[in-house]
Amino acid sequence: MARHYAGDGAHVGSYYAATANPAPERPALHGDVEADVCVVGGGYSGLSTALHLAERGRRVVLLEGARIGWGASGRNGGQIVNGLNASLQTIERRYGADTASFVAGLVTEGGAIIRERVAKYGIDCDLKDGNVFAALTPAHMRELEARHALWRGHGIEGQEMLDRDAMRGHVTSDLYVGGMRDATGGHMHPLNLALGEAAALESVGGTIHEMSAVTFADTEAARPVVRTEDGSVTCDTLVLAGNAYLGHVIPALVSRVMPVSTQMMATEPLGDLADRLLPTDECIEDVRYILDYYRLSADKRLLFGGGTVYGGTDPRDIEGKLRRNMIKVFPELAGKRVEHAWSGNFALSFSRVPQMGRLGRSTYFAHGYSGHGVTGSHLFGRILAEAITGDTERFDVFAGLPWLPFPGGRALRVPYSAMGSWWYGLRDRLGV
Repeated sequence: MARHYAGDGAHVGSYYAATANPAPERPALHGDVEADVCVVGGGYSGLSTALHLAERGRRVVLLEGARIGWGASGRNGGQIVNGLNASLQTIERRYGADTASFVAGLVTEGGAIIRERVAKYGIDCDLKDGNVFAALTPAHMRELEARHALWRGHGIEGQEMLDRDAMRGHVTSDLYVGGMRDATGGHMHPLNLALGEAAALESVGGTIHEMSAVTFADTEAARPVVRTEDGSVTCDTLVLAGNAYLGHVIPALVSRVMPVSTQMMATEPLGDLADRLLPTDECIEDVRYILDYYRLSADKRLLFGGGTVYGGTDPRDIEGKLRRNMIKVFPELAGKRVEHAWSGNFALSFSRVPQMGRLGRSTYFAHGYSGHGVTGSHLFGRILAEAITGDTERFDVFAGLPWLPFPGGRALRVPYSAMGSWWYGLRDRLGV
């Protein structure tokens, strides 16, 4: 038998796993069951879709191959960042002004859904408001100024430009020339958010089976069937939300995305130094192609992330890879211990625009958030639920966007993307 892709299914040794709220271990699927909707994937996309549908009275069964939040949803930076990876400028250039206006009308919705869930179900996940985009060069500032003007032109409020002095009010570092603050952004404990949403799903009648990796799916049947090692689900509607961890179970989706790993680490608790480094306790990300992102945890650690590995493999020395960049931002941390370091995959689409669509008559999918999955997954979960319950207006817009496979297919997508990453990284270093 092939080794399970998630090992024993336990959460990786992250800071989030070490500080997770208590949660039950749900039983694996055994036997054959029926459902109105079967959702594959226990991350934000699957949980969001399942919860919206269960609230509407659908009988939902969710299958997760490991534990809830095992993948990117339980390992990410915990940052609520509005927008897609592809900017509104890029979307307008590729797909036209109408599509850009449509996207602009929903880029803050994912964050709003998270706040609604936290408030409605009393989810304890250290939710805080505010995120800041940091500029290292005048070129970065011009990029942020153009973004600020475009968003305001679409009626998106809540952003403000920051000069060097104002930026130091948020980040006590000499590295930045300025930035832009988004009051509607924020940050939280991502694994606790996923665990809270799972509990919310069960509270409204949904069923969750962990350690139930899907081995086969008939996506063309009028009533799709999915099989696991020990059972099956026959359903009226199937939702595929495995994202970077769906593997090769659904051949039609393999060429659409590529797994890419990003790395994070957590320092020892910093006490009063944490408040001096990040006085407003908002999350930060810079605007380079290969970016740094960081924030404070509830117990005053610096959670620092960055880097990419195309193909989804883990680097040997995560701390060594990230520490140098952390010290560039905050030289005061040179002697501080790193107590947790981990890696996780997100699904990159070639266009950097997330994908949503249908296979056959009754199978839906969403994936490819390209590093912006915290908000995008919650939004797409709502849009999928709308479509499944009869309102396809927003689904049809995203499903109708053209997608491109990676040049060279599966064999060349990693070296091709790595070469592109090298080029944009060089531009970052040159400040152009």
